Amino acid sequence: MHHSNLIVMLTYQDFTVQNAYQIFEECKDTAAQYWGFKDKGLPEIEMKELFNYMKSCGKTTVLEVVEYDEAKSLEGAELAKACGADILMGTTYFDSVNTFCLANHITYLPFAGEVVGRPSILKGDISQIVEQAQKLSERGVSGFDLLGYRHEETPEALIEAFVEANDLPVCVAGSIDSYDKLDFIKRVNPWAFTIGSAFFDHKFDGSFSEQIDKVVQYISQEDALPS
Repeated sequence: MHHSNLIVMLTYQDFTVQNAYQIFEECKDTAAQYWGFKDKGLPEIEMKELFNYMKSCGKTTVLEVVEYDEAKSLEGAELAKACGADILMGTTYFDSVNTFCLANHITYLPFAGEVVGRPSILKGDISQIVEQAQKLSERGVSGFDLLGYRHEETPEALIEAFVEANDLPVCVAGSIDSYDKLDFIKRVNPWAFTIGSAFFDHKFDGSFSEQIDKVVQYISQEDALPS
């Protein structure tokens, strides 16, 4: 059985942390395969260095871009290419971004629904968000970046309905900060989920690397209790 993948985000409150390289260095031998950060917080040269190092350690790399207009979203895609990111998460969907990612072999997971602000908030009702995703599926996107727990009204109902309605990979991103939420993720079983700020706030107890391994182990067990 497939278990949801943890994407470790070296971000706090939607910005990449200054010591992201150091944290990855300390945690590179943990069980997490997927590693990423946001497009804001580090100079581009440092982002390139970090992604190169992650890839040399055999990791799959993720750049999440929080942008809502076409020009800035396309800049984010160009940054993903320049940094050698395997996956671009985020941006409002635009054909130009999708075309760019397809041409450059970048896995593109645009935001599902209407996303605003930073830290981001997800708006729209469940049926609208699901319907929009089905239309985007036909345009060749690789999957979706669903800010499920950032939804204004019914986060868990939205996540469950969205994952059930989509054949493409869904990453539930943002605000996963408890074992209760991990239990829900285990039940719904999306392709992936992100954790960033919660690791910095020690929501899963222990050092950064200990928390990563705890979460990976917990999500992969059929029945588990936090130690």
